[in-house]
Amino acid sequence: LFYLLDQYSLGFASELKTLLGTVVSKPIVNQSVLVKALNYTWVPGDDSIVQGVLKLPPGHLASYKKSTHQMAVEKYHHNEVLDLPFTPEEVSKVVIDSVKNHLVADVPVSSFLSGGLDSSLISKIAKDELGSLNTYTIARAEEDSKVERMSRDEDYARELATAEGFNHKEFLLGADIMKYLPKMVYHLDEPIGDPAAINTYLMCYYARQRGVKVILSGMGADELFFGYRRHKAYMIARAYDSVPNAIRKCIEYGVRILPVRVGGIGLKHVRWAKKFLSFADKSPSERYRLSYSYYSEEELMELFQSDVSDEISNLINEHDSLFNGVSSSEYNMICNTDVNYFMTGLNLTYTDRSSMAASVEVRVPFIDKVVVNQALRLDGRLKYSNNVLKNILKQSAEKLLPKKIIYRPKASFGAPIRSWISNDLKFLINDLLSPESIQSRGIFDGSKIKAMLDADREGKKDYAYQLYQLLTIELWFRIFIDKREEYLHDIKLKPVETK
Repeated sequence: LFYLLDQYSLGFASELKTLLGTVVSKPIVNQSVLVKALNYTWVPGDDSIVQGVLKLPPGHLASYKKSTHQMAVEKYHHNEVLDLPFTPEEVSKVVIDSVKNHLVADVPVSSFLSGGLDSSLISKIAKDELGSLNTYTIARAEEDSKVERMSRDEDYARELATAEGFNHKEFLLGADIMKYLPKMVYHLDEPIGDPAAINTYLMCYYARQRGVKVILSGMGADELFFGYRRHKAYMIARAYDSVPNAIRKCIEYGVRILPVRVGGIGLKHVRWAKKFLSFADKSPSERYRLSYSYYSEEELMELFQSDVSDEISNLINEHDSLFNGVSSSEYNMICNTDVNYFMTGLNLTYTDRSSMAASVEVRVPFIDKVVVNQALRLDGRLKYSNNVLKNILKQSAEKLLPKKIIYRPKASFGAPIRSWISNDLKFLINDLLSPESIQSRGIFDGSKIKAMLDADREGKKDYAYQLYQLLTIELWFRIFIDKREEYLHDIKLKPVETK
């Protein structure tokens, strides 16, 4: 819920664009939020990208008194963060009960199926309860997978669907969908530079064409049960502290000179190593913040034409306050930060807005308050042990799923963004992110962005997500601030190739 309380009026709406068309006649960009959006590629917290417009935080209640023209915002729900010894059987029961509760509907319920643990577990439980289940996944073109060098979700999804008898459908994700980027920016309301939003929209759109109105998602398990690669990297960094300084200097020099791409083929382990070394020697809160930041403080400062030191300090203090706000194991400090920052600011936000744009309701059984309550009270050492992420959730799934699915390599739910940046997005980037265009906007330093683009195209550094977010931000300005009509017309999607 977006809301604005000024001297004369109260405005509120479920979409920011509604306020921009009514209460807010001349929107002014909130620079503090813009700095955060650039750093994370999404908008965290309760402020919005438009100055004066706020968002009602999760678990909060707003009450307005007309006689005094005042609004009070108070918290009514709080997740308790502890470290209790739940068993895999107890975890399994809570998840199964949640999935069953989310199947209650007056229309058929389908499921996303990536072939990973989370969506596979939910799909399996749903199928067992319903007797049959329609599942949907996105497949990537072979040439895009070569640049990303990530495991192919669709292969695992197809294998599980065959074994379990799901009514399974794949949608081929082609690079031509990038022409729909302005449409996505419009529906997301704020600059969100995660291409997974396009994945979600397309899957929901094509599923809706087949009559789907409600679909299940495995979202939330990684945040709750310690499942991201950055979680493992954080724990490895703790051990890296004990490596002798001379050896660390040799490692860091070797990694620094390595390219991230050779002959158009991405080197994912080099990307990961460079990212790891950018935060490995920091304090706990800074280490975790930098693990999912796309800039150092110095890089952020240099990117803006104006002084944003106060905005950067605010970004750091906000994250430190959240990270250090609970007394628990580092595992649950990280999970609590993810639930209240990353999950709400990015994953739930783009899922809700992009699925609603396709008129589909996405249900998230892992984020049921009963599951969240148990997960945040679960002993963190049970979530990550023997270098296994989401260990207790994986143990709880062993009676339902084959181990090949449970213990497969982690793959993100994202689009082949590096392939797009290197190839199909070239023209758009050259146009919207040209030094002349950037300088005329008066916010970023065009020479810095050009240097990033050159380094990325030469394979020296990986700036794919940074460039994608900069592109998203410029499109957001053209749509919501400049009100450029050419970006506002409705785009009709063409039939997609399916299997």
